[in-house]
Amino acid sequence: MEATAKVTFVRIAPRKVQIVLDLIRNQPADKAMAILKHTPKAACEVLEKLLKSAIANAEVKDMDVSNLYISECYVSQGPTLKRIRPRAQGRAFRINKKTSHITLVLKEAE
Repeated sequence: MEATAKVTFVRIAPRKVQIVLDLIRNQPADKAMAILKHTPKAACEVLEKLLKSAIANAEVKDMDVSNLYISECYVSQGPTLKRIRPRAQGRAFRINKKTSHITLVLKEAE
């Protein structure tokens, strides 16, 4: 049995999220929570909330919370918000504000 949690349209670039996801992949849920609390990255705040949601989903499915581990976690790129920044001599530079869709899957260890 598995519990899933997703968050979409998060205003953080996927490559920044991927760094943190690599730290917690295949870790027990309690150890992953500790890693997220003590890692100084912007994505940790979002991922910590997502992990809590996945654990709550597991409780609803009557899974043993002490045996949970992160079996899958991945990020995909969402739509890019395109913004314009004025530059010298009447020119304009484009600024791309990227968004992410993050998925976290928890399973019970045998």
